[in-house]
Amino acid sequence: MENKTKKSIAIIGGGPAALMLAANLDEQKFDVTIYEKNASAGRKFLVAGDGGFNLTHSENTEQFISRYTPSSFFENIISSFTNNDLRSWLSKIGIETFIGSSKRVFPIKGIKPIDVLNAVLNELKKKNVLLKTQFNWKGWDADKLVFETNNKTEAVKADVAVFALGGASWKVTGSDGSWTEFFKNKDVEITPFEASNCAYEIKWSKEFIAIAEGKSLKNISLKCGDREKKGELVITKFGLEGGAVYALSPAIRKQLHANGSAELFLDLKPSLTVLEIKNKINGKGNKSLSSHLENVLNINKVQSALLKAILNKQEFTSIDLLSEKIKSVPLVVTSAAPIDEAISTAGGISLKEIDNTFQLKKMPNHYVIGEMLDWDAPTGGYLLQGCFSMGYCLAKNLNDIKQ
Repeated sequence: MENKTKKSIAIIGGGPAALMLAANLDEQKFDVTIYEKNASAGRKFLVAGDGGFNLTHSENTEQFISRYTPSSFFENIISSFTNNDLRSWLSKIGIETFIGSSKRVFPIKGIKPIDVLNAVLNELKKKNVLLKTQFNWKGWDADKLVFETNNKTEAVKADVAVFALGGASWKVTGSDGSWTEFFKNKDVEITPFEASNCAYEIKWSKEFIAIAEGKSLKNISLKCGDREKKGELVITKFGLEGGAVYALSPAIRKQLHANGSAELFLDLKPSLTVLEIKNKINGKGNKSLSSHLENVLNINKVQSALLKAILNKQEFTSIDLLSEKIKSVPLVVTSAAPIDEAISTAGGISLKEIDNTFQLKKMPNHYVIGEMLDWDAPTGGYLLQGCFSMGYCLAKNLNDIKQ
């Protein structure tokens, strides 16, 4: 039987998307090399594991897809490699997972982020994937990829090049977005990077911050435009942090672009209606209103201080107005935190530049996956799942191409 020559695939970047791609490419068809700028692969993967390694979320596929912006881009991607598929794949490589009380998915107790990374890297060894570290990609020289390594330049020719260089947040991990200029020179459209899943600035009064800085607002709901998210917030001197505000990042950015500010509405009691709140507040007798609110609605000192910060004394003592504001505290966002303080970034290579196989339309045999592309998702496992799913789908696309 004729022995067909394998094609060479160069994967530039060693994050989650790249690792999943390499782990699922057919080693009978391809010689695969990963080129990573750092001394080891998976730096951002490990940083993401600080404080609990949230690998994905357990909700159903339809709801899962709706978390992405734009969700239409992810319909086939997530459907082709779902959260359940990821858990099964991890189990096969020795990483068992469980669903936490938040419905997020984590490795079982005792398995650390480095253990997950090592299990993936072990899969790459089994498939003869070559990992070259401290190879910093610096563009092209004709049809060759150019790298800086050990104070010298090395040019590499590959049949297929896959870029998974990350976004522009957490520069310490190597994701600095510096690659954009190389693609701009190839006439590839780049959407400017913006902070996402980050803190947002609210100009609190000194009096409020003295009471509330560092405190949490739990079991709340936050709304911006037509998006709403239940969860938790943390009040900081800068503004707001936490899952509820992170999830609204696309809507907040949209209003910041249009108006220079964004309007949020905070529901302190999402399980109650205005009428139910009003009925509970009525009949306080001789008690102070703040004490009464704490007794009948569990409105704590921080929440009470927040209400007093937006209402004058007369408004605060109006049961009708107070009931309405408990359900809809208006907050004005004036800016986002700096990109390097963000968990992730929106922006990158425009989705118009790739076809449905992740191939750049203007550059045949050049593919792009992961946070390099212009998409967004909240924290909670969606970012990692998005990258894993893209890596898996591209591997399937390449495996299916007839040699």
